[in-house]
Amino acid sequence: QVQLVESGGGLVQAGGSLRLSCAASGIIFSINAMGWYRQAPGKQRELVARITSTGSANYADSVKGRFTVSRDNAKSTVYLQMNSLRPEDTAVYYCNTVSVRSNRSYWGQGTQVTVSS
Repeated sequence: QVQLVESGGGLVQAGGSLRLSCAASGIIFSINAMGWYRQAPGKQRELVARITSTGSANYADSVKGRFTVSRDNAKSTVYLQMNSLRPEDTAVYYCNTVSVRSNRSYWGQGTQVTVSS
């Protein structure tokens, strides 16, 4: 059974930082790309950052230079370091992976990030 469990969200002032974590189980973590998505109220879910199994990362234009995605294969955990946060970063952040073996997509339960101005 695949599980993705996010943590690290919270309330922060504009300009502040947060680090999100996503712990994975039930998959061979090291061979799967991992993604961070977010969904703000009334908006569609959007890709924030993605990291491949080899550590190559790509980012949404809106977060480039402020967010950094990383992974620790030994801990089966992916991280999202968010700096210089803005009110428009307020959203529920979700962890995602698509299993290399089954091609199924899995989502975590989400963690709320609120940035006050």
